[in-house]
Amino acid sequence: MSSKPEMNDALREHIIAQPDLILEDQDLMRALIAANERAMGGNIVDLRGIAMDRLEARLDRLEDTHRSVIAAAYENLAGTNQVHRAILRMLDPIEFETFLRDLGGEVAHILRVDAVRLVLESVQNDSDPAVRRLGDVLSVAEPGFIKSYLIGNRDVPARQVTLRQIDEGDMRVYGREAPYLRSEACLLLDFGADRLPGMLAMGAEDPHQFSPQQGTDLLAFFAGVFERTMRRWLS
Repeated sequence: MSSKPEMNDALREHIIAQPDLILEDQDLMRALIAANERAMGGNIVDLRGIAMDRLEARLDRLEDTHRSVIAAAYENLAGTNQVHRAILRMLDPIEFETFLRDLGGEVAHILRVDAVRLVLESVQNDSDPAVRRLGDVLSVAEPGFIKSYLIGNRDVPARQVTLRQIDEGDMRVYGREAPYLRSEACLLLDFGADRLPGMLAMGAEDPHQFSPQQGTDLLAFFAGVFERTMRRWLS
């Protein structure tokens, strides 16, 4: 009497009619390969099995890369839409004070940051009533502060966009929100000839929201639009 198990006729006919069902089922294929290796014995090297294992590993890596590329593309598209929405909101106000207040309100909300501050260098102090009214979004600093804030004591040019993680924010920039911030994006602003520079600082409580490894193209574009808008207000 044979010990070979018999397959149900209906199942056998179904497999013959649709063999792709087995080939496309990874778990079933693994089980068949394992059964084949057991039948051959432990002293036989199955080169086809080894090749299939390697091919399967390469396929898994390719699928992971594919998913990563798609995720990055969606993230980039979402970031682009975010910046575009923030710019449109920034261009809405017809009064300068509303324009500035929106930075710390709707614009910050759209960009999903916890703090936005405009830093302007000036030879005057911050006792001006208008500056006091806008203290939640506007900071006034002495000339040279922005370059020192961006590069410290290093003898290097300041980049237009600086992304970094921080232990906490600087009180001179972020005010009372400074202790809660763990990363920031600093946008260097050029307001034109014979004008001191400015800086738009965005702070986040998430330490991973801004880091030096991230791309800066979208924020550089945002900075370009912002500084051109500011030039019109300042003129």
